[in-house]
Amino acid sequence: MVQAKEGDTVKVHYTGKLEDGTVFDSSMDRDPLEFTIGSGQIIPGFERAVVGMEPGEKKTATIQPEDAYGPRREDMTLTVDRSEFPEEIQPERGQQLQIQQPDGRAAIVTISEVSESTVTLDANHPLAGKPLTFDIQLVDIVSAAPKQTVG
Repeated sequence: MVQAKEGDTVKVHYTGKLEDGTVFDSSMDRDPLEFTIGSGQIIPGFERAVVGMEPGEKKTATIQPEDAYGPRREDMTLTVDRSEFPEEIQPERGQQLQIQQPDGRAAIVTISEVSESTVTLDANHPLAGKPLTFDIQLVDIVSAAPKQTVG
């Protein structure tokens, strides 16, 4: 049977869970996820988990933060004075905002704390610092990587 390898374009169904069993994402109610192994389109640990799987095969893989969304970084949080917020925005914990970085690029931040005088913004990915468990099913190998010839 053919096994998935680097360079192959594959389709997978997955369910992602946190350590406590909470499901944070699943493709089961939509089309399978399609990606090319080794292209960097998805987290590295997920790519590596698919390598060696055969179409129809199912497996469970636990991926550590360094192979997922990285560790939580305190330097990616910023506390600002509440007066810096536009009047039409009422900051609430968990609210996501788009801000403009000094270099002009947009960034998504989540409000992690709100007090009477300050608001703490967190630019970490919501899954940063967390081990993730994925139930994966390789649905299909859509296109195989070109064979390497030794010349």
